[in-house]
Amino acid sequence: MTNKVPEIIVAFWIVKILSTTVGETFADFLNSNVGLGLWGTIAVTGVALAIALTLQMRLRRYFPPVYWLVVVLVSIVGTLITDALTDVYAVPLLVSTAVFSVALAATFALWYRSEGTLSIHTILTSKREAFYWLAILFTFSLGTAVGDYLSEDVGIGYTRTGLIMVAGILITWLAYKFTSLGEVTAFWAAYIMTRPLGASLGDFLTAPTADGGRGLSTSAVSWLFFAGIVTIVAWMTVRERARKAAIKAEPSAEPEPAPERELALN
Repeated sequence: MTNKVPEIIVAFWIVKILSTTVGETFADFLNSNVGLGLWGTIAVTGVALAIALTLQMRLRRYFPPVYWLVVVLVSIVGTLITDALTDVYAVPLLVSTAVFSVALAATFALWYRSEGTLSIHTILTSKREAFYWLAILFTFSLGTAVGDYLSEDVGIGYTRTGLIMVAGILITWLAYKFTSLGEVTAFWAAYIMTRPLGASLGDFLTAPTADGGRGLSTSAVSWLFFAGIVTIVAWMTVRERARKAAIKAEPSAEPEPAPERELALN
């Protein structure tokens, strides 16, 4: 098995934010416009996620279309988990934030104990990949809880929440570049914050103009962002094929994974 995850480049973060926005708007579209309801939407997207994740786990190398399909579906399901806890079971968002924080920390602890690393560049075994996707699921649920808590319970609104997340991501990047903050820590912190950022973008686009939004339909935003994802993933696929062709032509030219600053657990 070769590395099953993409390079962490600018295109990665663009598609991640687009996927997060789709997770918010497409879930609303299925729930309200299609009329599936919350549980129907959870059932449909849950089955789709199980199928896509099974296909992803069976692959022996990184294949962008399947990888990003799983990310989009995890985004939808992770969002719906938090929404179900809040809307159906009346779990306070602050409690959901605490629970998902503990679940994510436990996932990292078990991952590190089992594999001896939390590297985001060496997902080379099925066990590491299982931990990787479990962590991603919890980041989406946690990001949903944090974003909804700030925007709704604290009352600062989705736009300000989005701006706070932009600032948080920028601070994280600066800390990684100019301090001893580890790459793994910076990656997962930014990964969590892109969820409220993407949701804020979706809410801004779909909110009525009277409320300061753009009044677009959830279906229009979903399909527009899907088109953006497909376009960038197509470019990633071509780029990945070119990279593999170059490696095949010169096997000795394949670079070793760069050393990274691992997540400190003490």
